[in-house]
Amino acid sequence: MDVGRGPRDPVGIARWTTRRWLSLGVATSAVLLLVLGSLGAWSLGTTSRLTDEVVLYRSPALINAVRLEAALVNQETGVRGYGLTGRRDFLTPYTQGRTDEKTALKTLDRLVSGSSDAEDDLQAVRSDVETWQRQVARPVAAASSGDAVRIASARAGDGKRLFDSVRDSLSRQQDHLRAARVRAGDDLDAAQRLRNWVFAAIAVVIALLMCAIVYGLRRGVTGPLTRLGAAAREVGRGQFDRKVPATGPADVQQLAQDVESMRERLVAELARSEEARTLLDQQAEDLKRSNAELEQFAYVASHDLQEPLRKISSFTQLLQRRYGDKLDERADQYIAFAVDGANRMQVLINDLLMFSRVGRVHDERPVALEDTLNSTVDALSVAVEESGARIEHDELPTVHGDAGQLGLLWQNLLSNAIKFRAPDRPPHIRVSVREEADMWRFTVRDNGIGIAPEFRDKVFVIFQRLHTREAYPGTGIGLAMCKKTVEFHGGTITVDPVDGDGTSISFTLPLQPSAEAADSEGSLR
Repeated sequence: MDVGRGPRDPVGIARWTTRRWLSLGVATSAVLLLVLGSLGAWSLGTTSRLTDEVVLYRSPALINAVRLEAALVNQETGVRGYGLTGRRDFLTPYTQGRTDEKTALKTLDRLVSGSSDAEDDLQAVRSDVETWQRQVARPVAAASSGDAVRIASARAGDGKRLFDSVRDSLSRQQDHLRAARVRAGDDLDAAQRLRNWVFAAIAVVIALLMCAIVYGLRRGVTGPLTRLGAAAREVGRGQFDRKVPATGPADVQQLAQDVESMRERLVAELARSEEARTLLDQQAEDLKRSNAELEQFAYVASHDLQEPLRKISSFTQLLQRRYGDKLDERADQYIAFAVDGANRMQVLINDLLMFSRVGRVHDERPVALEDTLNSTVDALSVAVEESGARIEHDELPTVHGDAGQLGLLWQNLLSNAIKFRAPDRPPHIRVSVREEADMWRFTVRDNGIGIAPEFRDKVFVIFQRLHTREAYPGTGIGLAMCKKTVEFHGGTITVDPVDGDGTSISFTLPLQPSAEAADSEGSLR
C-alpha cells in the first residue's frame, strides 16, 4: 500500500495518519483471519464428524452385523446337530449364539439409530430371526432328545427355508451397511482433501498477508522514516542545504515538515550566527588591539611620568632646604603638601605600572607556592614583627604560573591582612588549601576589621577604597591586582562570608599538569 501523498491519491487518503492506516490494516487482517479461521474450523469439524461416522458408527455397525450373522449361524448349527443326534451337548453353540445375538442386536440398535434405512434392515433381520426361532430353533432346543430328532425331521424343510430368509435379510443388511461405510469413507476422503486445500489456501493467504503487511509498513512507514532519518543525519553532520523529504502517512509528513522547518530555522540562525561571529571576531580583535594599546600607553605613561615627578619632588625638597628659614610656616606647609603629593603620585604611578605588567610580562613555569609564601613572609618580616602577626599555612602545592606575579599575590593578601588588623588584638592569618575537581582552592583568613557584605565585590575594583588615606594608607590597587593575577592564571577570587570577625578571601588556581601532559604540550608546541 502506497500511502504517500500524490496527485492520484483518493480524496482524503493523503491525510490519513499512521494510526489510521494501522487500524485499517489490523481490522482487515482480523476479518480475513476470522474468515480463514472459520473455514479452517468448518473443514476440521466436517472431517472430524465424518471420521466419527466411519469409525464410531459405520464400521462398528457392519462388524456387529457380521457378528450377528455368526451368532445366528452358531444357533442354526447347534439346533441342527441336536436335531440329528439328540445329544444335549450340541446345543452349546446355540446357547452361546443366543447370548451373542442379544449383544449384537443391542449394539446395532444404538449404532443405526437415526438412520431409517438401517433401522428397517435391522427390523427385517429381527423379524426373520424371530420367525425362524419361534417355528424351528426354540421348539427343537426345548424338546427332549427323542422328540428333538422327530421335530427336527418334521420341520427340516421349513427350517431351511426360514433360515435362508434370515441369511437373505442379513446379506441385505450387510450390503447396505457396507455401501454406507464406503459412502462415508468417500465423504471422509473428500472432506480431508478439502481440509488440506483449505489449510493450504490459509497458509498461502497468511503468507501473502504477511508480505502485504511488510511491504505496506516498508512503503508507508519504515521507508519514509528511513529517508527522514537519513536526511536528518545529513543535516546533523552539517549538510544544512539537504532538503528533508515529506512522504508517507500524514503524521510522518507532518514530522518531516517540522524537521524541514527546523532545518530552515537552523540555516537562518546559522547565517545570523556566522554574521554575529564575524562581527564578534572583529570586535574581539579591535578590543585586543585596544587593550594592548592601553597597556602600552599605561606602561609608557607610567614610565614617562616618573622623571617629571622626581624633578618636582627633588626641586621642592631642595627649595625647602635652601629657603626654609626665609619662608613662613604657611609656605613650609605648602611645600610639604607638594612633596607629599609628588610622592603619592609616584607610588600611584609605580602601582599602575605594576598593574599594567600583569598578564603582559610573564614567565610561566612550575612555581612552588610553599617557597613563594615563605619568601613573601620574609619580605614582610618588619611589618609582621611590628604588628605581632602570626601566620599559619597548610602545605602548599606546586602550580604552573609566573613566580613574580604569584609572589605579589601573596604579598598583597598578607599585607592587607596585616594592615587592616583590629586595634585590640594582633593579626592572626591562616592560609589553607584544598583540591576541588581540577582546581586548587586557597583561602586566606584573618581576624581583622573585616569587609561589609555590600562591599565584597567593590574591593576588587581598581582605585576603590573603603577607608581614608589618613586611616589606612595605600592606593587601592592591591586587590584589583590580585584579581587580575588570579584571572590571568585561569582562576577566580572572591570574598567569602565569615562567622565572627575578620576577612576570608578565596582564590583558585588550576592543578599543575602531569609530567606526561607537560611533555605532550611541549612537543605540540
